[in-house]
Amino acid sequence: MTTMFKVLMTGLDEMDAYLAGKTTGYRVTLPAEVNVKAIRKRLNMTQSRFSDTFGFSLDAVKHWEGGRRTPESSARAFLTVIDRAPQAVISALHQPAMAHAAKNPIAGVGEAAGRSRVAAAEKGRWRKTAGRNVAKGRRPRKPAQAG
Repeated sequence: MTTMFKVLMTGLDEMDAYLAGKTTGYRVTLPAEVNVKAIRKRLNMTQSRFSDTFGFSLDAVKHWEGGRRTPESSARAFLTVIDRAPQAVISALHQPAMAHAAKNPIAGVGEAAGRSRVAAAEKGRWRKTAGRNVAKGRRPRKPAQAG
């Protein structure tokens, strides 16, 4: 009980010093370890998608998950925000088209790939032939004949 009292009194003393102008700012408490794999799995993302979505290198994500490296303090802070509010991070980092993926990460996986084909088709780079998307200027392969 006395330990709890000391912790509370220390906090009150720090607050008094801050309000009196003796100290400025505050200290951020970051977790010593962040489970990157658990965050990524909860968002239903592959390592590649996770690194692309949040701006990490793929190698860094692999090393963090494999335990070969630990994230620096700035990366731990960012990963903590991603863990607590992934939608806010995705909305802040990406254009409005990706905001839909932030609301529903599972639906966003297939839709992001589909949008790129749709965008390419709208620009005239893809055409649909016999049920397959084929790049313009290339002839579709002939189906293999049973022999």
